Amino acid sequence: MKRVSIIAITMSMCALLVAGTAHGSELDRFAGLKGTIDIAGGTAHIPVMNEAAKNIMKFNPAIRITVAGGGTGVGVQKVGEGLVDIGNTGRALSDAEKSKYGLVSFPFAVDGVAVAVHPKNPVNELSSEQVRKIYAGKIVNWKDVGGEDAAIHVFGRDEASGTREVFWEKLLGKGDVAQGVNIVASNGAMKVAIAQDPHAIGYLGIGHVSKDIKAIVIDKMTPTQENAKSGSYTVVRNLYMNTKGQPSALEKAFIDYIKGPEGAEIVKRSGYIPIPD
Repeated sequence: MKRVSIIAITMSMCALLVAGTAHGSELDRFAGLKGTIDIAGGTAHIPVMNEAAKNIMKFNPAIRITVAGGGTGVGVQKVGEGLVDIGNTGRALSDAEKSKYGLVSFPFAVDGVAVAVHPKNPVNELSSEQVRKIYAGKIVNWKDVGGEDAAIHVFGRDEASGTREVFWEKLLGKGDVAQGVNIVASNGAMKVAIAQDPHAIGYLGIGHVSKDIKAIVIDKMTPTQENAKSGSYTVVRNLYMNTKGQPSALEKAFIDYIKGPEGAEIVKRSGYIPIPD
């Protein structure tokens, strides 16, 4: 029995050493580098960027990384104007954006966009047609879609949001959006707004769905990352990092880290699907 225990302990220690070596090798790309990476843009990216930045700066204190949101439009503008080093977007760049700023894109994750309501809302399913009518202001009471007799409080994002663009294109069919929609600034703000309002409806990245809100089944499609990966949920988008021209050595190391094995695990923990390098 003692021999078995010793072997088990030894094997566990070896496993830890192997894991530590793998961890170190991923971060070794930053050895000898120094400088600053400023990042801004899509808010869906923030959990991934923050965790990666924390690991990198702990490994090499000579590197400083800042992460800010602002939405896809901000990411494009700031990286295009040289105000940040990496601009995050929740959609592919347009040809005009690439041409104007000379941007280069690096997709790293797949995210689904879910429609969500308060957990106490009895409505569990909607058709895409019902969602379109809600956002167009043609359905204004929950009783008209199987809920209680209460006004629907509609929440959305501004036109700079990549989440909004995917939702508008793939679920609303580029249809009209009523003037009275309550605009929030980020996926996180959308989550808070829905969680605090029993009569709210909104949309956000699937990676932000938690017990505080309830994701709605749309056209019999359940919004989970597994279904987004398999193709059975179709309201999906890629998440991108973008640089002005080819990335510098430090920027490339960061991008390669996000797209590498350890970055893939960070992407998964953040609720997204990694895109293989």
